[in-house]
Amino acid sequence: MLDTGLQTKVILKRDFRPPVTVLQELRRAARPGGKVLAIAWERENGFVSRYDLPLPAKAEDAPEVALLAERVVKFLLWSCGGWRLTLSGPRKLCQAIKQQYAKNGARAFDASFMEGVYGRPMTVEIRALADMPQAYERELLMDNRSGGCRLGFDLGASDFKISAVKRGKVVFSEEFPWDPRNQADPEYHYSRLNAGLKQAAACLPRVDAIGGSTAGVVVDNRIQVASLFRAVPVERYAEAQNMFQRLAKEWQVPVEVANDGDVTALAGLMSLGKKGILGVAMGSSEAGGFVDRKGCLTGRLSELAFAPVDLHPAAPADEWSGDIGVGAMYFSQQAVNHLAMKRGMRFPAKMPLPERLKRVQERMLDGDVTALTIFQKIGLYLGYSVPWYREFYGFDSMMILGRVTSGPGGVMILETARLILADQFPELAEQVEVFMPDEKARRVGQSVAAASLPLI
Repeated sequence: MLDTGLQTKVILKRDFRPPVTVLQELRRAARPGGKVLAIAWERENGFVSRYDLPLPAKAEDAPEVALLAERVVKFLLWSCGGWRLTLSGPRKLCQAIKQQYAKNGARAFDASFMEGVYGRPMTVEIRALADMPQAYERELLMDNRSGGCRLGFDLGASDFKISAVKRGKVVFSEEFPWDPRNQADPEYHYSRLNAGLKQAAACLPRVDAIGGSTAGVVVDNRIQVASLFRAVPVERYAEAQNMFQRLAKEWQVPVEVANDGDVTALAGLMSLGKKGILGVAMGSSEAGGFVDRKGCLTGRLSELAFAPVDLHPAAPADEWSGDIGVGAMYFSQQAVNHLAMKRGMRFPAKMPLPERLKRVQERMLDGDVTALTIFQKIGLYLGYSVPWYREFYGFDSMMILGRVTSGPGGVMILETARLILADQFPELAEQVEVFMPDEKARRVGQSVAAASLPLI
């Protein structure tokens, strides 16, 4: 373990070890212009995301370096996406990472997931530094598209939200409960969403376009992978994937659907009128999205639910991937449930996570100390994760929203995160704004933003 005062301070937290503090130590130990582990992930259409990790002398023999390197590789994968990993650095370190992404390696889930996203097997190559690919990101400029009569929807695991927008003004906004993850028939998903759209459309003189935000990975208006369709059998999965094309045919209007994280970032752009925004939605899981400093969507995957934020060996495990210390267990309803159970709260075994969150939020309203410490802990996680996220995204503002941030619990998360930033990362605190929109926008803002996606 690296021997610094900062590391000791983090260890005193006992159950949380933020990777950014280890990265800071590596930077202090590394020589300027010295060794690096160069990491590049290639995704669709030749787009490449790259990160160079500074390395101290004899890095390949240091366990904490190997741990951080593996976590950086995984974070870059889930923040940007990719099917081809290219590495350059100490041979022992590169070979260890390559083995982790093999069929029987520790990251087999990640490799298999990405094969489903990109439709090709994952490959890992080790090259000389001079032969490493350079960063090449997509730049899709998002102009303000508020004209006409639009419908927008946001699909979550416990409810979906629909808004009707007439020339930029919201005339209808409603939440509809559903249970998509336990429904095997794709017709359930389509009919429930379509019924909600028709109810919203009654508030408009006509419908010119439909925009959508959804959990999962979206490519060309098709959901490639999503927990919303976990119960749909393989032989009927294509029906679920094509539900948005079906909407376009029935409604005879442009339909554009994006990952909920990107729509979160768009909501931030619309709220602030600023660029360089990372949006983080804390709902049934954690979603992320990014609008760069030019006001462009980059097409990054931004599945931050699987991106590591904790190096502690006893960090909680995500039920889907099986990996520990990833975002879903720190910034979501799952995180609230985990912390509540850890602090002695008990719920009926069959009570779903949204209802458990609601109970914790009710206790927060009553001034319950246990509920307060739960949201305070999430704020601590967030405060240490802001500089970590900024390593991979060039943002100047982070907007947090989603059901977990509703009510006074959200205020506690935000205030705690800002305190951590000011205390531990004062220079960064001067450069980065962490904020929440108002209460109404936090609950339905993504559906409103999604309505602006289609070009009429």
